[in-house]
Amino acid sequence: MAQHRIGIIMHGVTGRMGMNQHLIRSIVAIRAQGGVTLSNGDRVMPDPILIGRNAEKIADLARHYKIERWGTDLDLALQNKDDTVFFDAATTQMRPTLLARAIAAGKHVYCEKPVATNLKEALNIYTLAKKAGIKHGVVQDKLFLPGLQKLKLLNDSGFFGRILSVRGEFGYWVFEGDLQPIQRPSWNYRSADGGGIILDMLCHWRYVLDNLFGEVKSLSCLGATHIPERFDEEGKKYQATADDAAYATFELEGGVIAQINSSWTTRVRRDDLVTFHVDGTHGSAVAGLTDCLTQARVNTPKPVWSPDTRQPINFFEGWAAVPDTRIHDNAFKVQWELFIRHVVEDAPFKWNLLEGAKGVQLVECALESWKQRRWIDVPEIAA
Repeated sequence: MAQHRIGIIMHGVTGRMGMNQHLIRSIVAIRAQGGVTLSNGDRVMPDPILIGRNAEKIADLARHYKIERWGTDLDLALQNKDDTVFFDAATTQMRPTLLARAIAAGKHVYCEKPVATNLKEALNIYTLAKKAGIKHGVVQDKLFLPGLQKLKLLNDSGFFGRILSVRGEFGYWVFEGDLQPIQRPSWNYRSADGGGIILDMLCHWRYVLDNLFGEVKSLSCLGATHIPERFDEEGKKYQATADDAAYATFELEGGVIAQINSSWTTRVRRDDLVTFHVDGTHGSAVAGLTDCLTQARVNTPKPVWSPDTRQPINFFEGWAAVPDTRIHDNAFKVQWELFIRHVVEDAPFKWNLLEGAKGVQLVECALESWKQRRWIDVPEIAA
C-alpha cells in the first residue's frame, strides 16, 4: 500500500466556517486518520498551506494544528506546481476573482458557496474551469448530514410512496448586540457586504431539494428585514440593509410542493435548528441534522377536530426513529474525502461549479420574486 501527497492551498480558513469545518474537522482530521483511502488501497495525505492576509492569525493556526506551511502571498502559493488544489472559504464577493486566478494557474478548485453573488459570474467561473480541464467542486455539506442521509435512504427504499410535500424550517434568534453579544458577524446584515439570508441559505435549499426531492421548477419568495437596527462587533449601532428572513414556496419536478422558512429572527421550538417534514402517500418523516423520525400509513392516528375539548392524541408519539446503521462522519470531511478521491483517481463527484451556479440562480430568482411579488420560473442551465 503506497502513500501519496496532495498539496492544497487553503484560503480563508481564519473565519469560523473555514477554520472549524474545513481545516480542523476536515483536513486536520483526515491527516490524523492517516489520509484518504483510494479504491486500490493506497492512501493520499493532504499537505495544506494556509494562506491569509493576517500573518499572526495564520501563523498561530498553523502552529496549533502542526501545519508546517503558511503564508500571506497567494500569488506565490499559486506558482507552486507541487500544490495542485486551491480551496476558498473567504468572502463570496472575492470568490469569482480568486477562483479565476487559481484556474489560470492550473489548479483544481474546491470552494464554499455561494460561488458568486450573481449568476453571470458563477457561470463564467464554471466555463473557465471546463475550458481549463481542471477538476472543480462546491461544498454542499447538508447532503452528507446524518438526518438528510436517512431521508435519502427512506426515499430510495420507496418508504414515502409518492412524495406530496416538503416543509422546511431553518433558523434561530441572532442577538441584536445590545443585551447579548452577537453570534453572527455584522456583515451578514449589510447588503453591500454580501449579506442576507436569501443569498446565504437558498444556495443550500437548491441542492437539498434537487438531490433529495426533485429539481426546482419555480418559486415564490418573500424576504424581510425584521430587525432594522443592530449593533456591530464594536457595539456601534448600524442600519441592517439585508434580509434576515425569507419565506419561500417551491414547485418541484413531479408536482412536489416544498415550503422552506429561513430566519435569523425566530426562537426555536422544534427538534433541531433545521427540520424537514416530508409527507408521502405511504408515510411521512421529520429529519433534523442528525435524527430522522417516521410514521407509516398504517401507523397514522385518526384525529377528530374538536375545539371544545383538549386534544387527546399526543402527536409526538407514534413516530419511529430511523436507526444509525452506520457511522456518520463529519459532513464537510466526507465531501472533502470524495473530492480528494475525485482529483487523485477520478472518482465520481457530481457537486461541481455548475451545481454551485444553480444555487446562485435560485437566489436571483428568489430576489426577483420578492421584488415583483410573483411566481418565477427557474430556467434549466445547460451543462
